[in-house]
Amino acid sequence: MSENGGTFDLVILGAGSGGYAAAIRASELGMKVALIEKNKLGGTCLHVGCIPTKALLHSAEVADAARDSETFGVKASFDGIDMAGVNAYKDKVVNRMFRGLTGLIKSHGITVVEGEGRLTGRDEVTVGDTVYKGTNILLATGSAPKTLGLDIDGQKVITSEQALTMDRVPKSVVVLGGGVIGVEFASVYRSYGAEVTIVEALPHLLPLEDESTSKQLERAFRKRGIKYELATPFESVKTTDSGVSVTLQGGKSLEAEVLLVAIGRAPVSEGLGYEDNGIQLERGFVKVDENLHTGVGNIYAVGDLIPTLQLAHVGFAEGIYVAEQIAGHNPPAIDYDGVPRITYSEPEVASVGLTSAKAKERGYDIVELDYNLGGNGKSQILQTQGSVKVIAQKDGPVLGVHMIGSRVGELTAEGQLIYNWEALPSEVAQLIHPHPTQSEALGEAHLALAGKPLHVHE
Repeated sequence: MSENGGTFDLVILGAGSGGYAAAIRASELGMKVALIEKNKLGGTCLHVGCIPTKALLHSAEVADAARDSETFGVKASFDGIDMAGVNAYKDKVVNRMFRGLTGLIKSHGITVVEGEGRLTGRDEVTVGDTVYKGTNILLATGSAPKTLGLDIDGQKVITSEQALTMDRVPKSVVVLGGGVIGVEFASVYRSYGAEVTIVEALPHLLPLEDESTSKQLERAFRKRGIKYELATPFESVKTTDSGVSVTLQGGKSLEAEVLLVAIGRAPVSEGLGYEDNGIQLERGFVKVDENLHTGVGNIYAVGDLIPTLQLAHVGFAEGIYVAEQIAGHNPPAIDYDGVPRITYSEPEVASVGLTSAKAKERGYDIVELDYNLGGNGKSQILQTQGSVKVIAQKDGPVLGVHMIGSRVGELTAEGQLIYNWEALPSEVAQLIHPHPTQSEALGEAHLALAGKPLHVHE
């Protein structure tokens, strides 16, 4: 007979970004919450995603700074990468954040259940033999790396999860996938000294970004010695004594020490009782309506489990939205176009809003302006190249902001305010940006769009 784990206002299956954000917000709104997690609080983002990868990218930036120090008149020597040291630094960051999150969840009085949960009814999740009843249920079981059915041996053929625990820097790497994950790891490996080739089936790196940004990234990567095969699907891989031999469609083959499979992440939904309880899946994703409701009972779903942007900050927003929805607060729907998107490579790529192609597809008459970072003092100090592109509706608000260059990710906070508050270029042009900062590039682009360019070569 099953034990009774108690009755809650909200039972959450999965304690990643979406799950724990919902738990915190629901508890703030006076709900009794159970949070079920088979691994660690924080999920993919904290343990095998955003946080550890960005720690590796920062160590890569330090390596580049040491290698290029003479550019800035500093004599330093680069002696190589100590992977044990890199991993100790990365783990210290993750562990500190994990301890903070654990304390935060505890302080909200949330019941944390360690174990693998399954949906066993419209209002219950079972862990082992214990049933947790929920007036509302939230599915937040996240995602796992896609593998194309390849044999991931963890040594020669790896996913991003094994890449985070490398004990050595491979001499050469083929990165399968030119999306965010592939581009970020390619950037890290190159900074660490590896020979890198990216294989992407679509015509550009970061195919979801504005094409002009993708082309600039390709140029920047070429300068860094990162090779790529675009519009070239992968066919097969076989392991060799020295590593891997990767065959591409058309017959070309690439030899390397390691193949990193970075073709995206698939939802974790199989074998969890979802379909048994009437929940509809499509390609493994849980189908939801605009209120993130599954159409079954009081069951909701958020995060990488549903077919929205697979970003931690989207998970946070969706989790908060569901908690407020359940509490009857009638929160405004999430505008996914207004979510900032950042690739933390060198150079960084950041955007919010519509690309030129998407804006035209939606029937907008657009005007656009590309502001080259060559005219930006702080970018020259940092010795970075790139641009800020602003797309606006003719005689109307800004529809998209697309940036490339070192550190431009930090500028998307302003970019999203511009987009989400439907600012006119003339309104942004009135704002005085601090000098010398990279934020001036955003100001300058809007000045030019408003018909009063300053540091712009016509």
